[in-house]
Amino acid sequence: MLKQMPPRAFSLLCSLVLIVAVGSGSLLAHAQADDNCAPRNLRTSNWRTDFCNHIVDYNEILVGNPTKDGIPALTDPRMETIADASAWLVDRSPVIALEIEGDARAYPLAVLMWHEIANDQIGGLPVAVTFCPLCNSAIAFDRRVDEAVLDFGVSGLLRNSDLVMYDRQTESWWQQLTGEGLAGDYAGVLLDIVPAQVISFGAFAERHADGLVLSRATGYARQYGMNPYRGYDSRTSRPFLFDGEIDTRLPSPVDHVLAAIIDDTAVAYPFSILREAGVINDVLGEMPLVAFYQGGVASALGDAVIDNARDIGTASLYHAQVDGLILEFARGESGGFVDAQTGSSWNAFGEAIDGELAGAQLEWINAFPHFWFAWAAFYPDTLVYGMDG
Repeated sequence: MLKQMPPRAFSLLCSLVLIVAVGSGSLLAHAQADDNCAPRNLRTSNWRTDFCNHIVDYNEILVGNPTKDGIPALTDPRMETIADASAWLVDRSPVIALEIEGDARAYPLAVLMWHEIANDQIGGLPVAVTFCPLCNSAIAFDRRVDEAVLDFGVSGLLRNSDLVMYDRQTESWWQQLTGEGLAGDYAGVLLDIVPAQVISFGAFAERHADGLVLSRATGYARQYGMNPYRGYDSRTSRPFLFDGEIDTRLPSPVDHVLAAIIDDTAVAYPFSILREAGVINDVLGEMPLVAFYQGGVASALGDAVIDNARDIGTASLYHAQVDGLILEFARGESGGFVDAQTGSSWNAFGEAIDGELAGAQLEWINAFPHFWFAWAAFYPDTLVYGMDG
């Protein structure tokens, strides 16, 4: 039936589902588990989590979807060729791109919008490719913890509006934006981040002609390519299920930022500045940094049809040093970047493609795009480029 709905009606329906889910959270609060350690504000009868082991106040966790696995994560998902994916994706379609040991894969947000987690193996490495629509957070993690390989699912819970994942082995709860275990056997454990970037499908196809793309053949009936959160990236009201303080250093809670933790310091680069400048040269402590911006990527959370949304672009952060030489960059005439020290040309992936340093690769920094309100909720002491000195 949903496939016959017009986009606007479908978007309104999804908004109503979110409202019902919020209401369900208050009703579920009356159902308490027998375990004295279990959170009293959440229904826990269907969980086998060790709730006595936790690092957060359970009152910070809210119900986003009243059913565990109500949003079904994918495991060992079907992949397809660039040619097959081109039948339904366009150049500006946003994807999460990873390359490990020569195995390049793209995960369209058109699909992850509806599943939020893909448990996969890339280049022999078990990874979880994750996307939280409410926070616009796309992050990939190594699924290995000690000797165990974990499979992740969607708990239906949120903290600071961000997805709370769980592992199916111990049913520990994990924060998607930080990769930190919140409750259960793995409380306090940090997952290792795997380098990944949100880029356009066109850029991925150009770089990885033999790459693989997450298929729409998931076994689930979903409106892949549709955005059930229409207009979410331009809303002026409080984000869904977020009851924390809004950091007003940026104009809107859903302003896009490229954010990272570097030597225990949180930093954020507003997309508004990145889009205008094209490149940002920065120094944090003694580390020279450069942020590259590239356009041509549709916002996954704008229009009802993802590929019709405004161009939000994307950005990546790198250590601006090669073999001891500190580099400073400017926009190049052809749309790339040029370093002032050698005049070499670079692309947005931190690769020198021409000049004296041709073939050099800048070291990638674990930085990802997020909505400002979500990043600031977890890292309130964040330094905001252009506003904090």
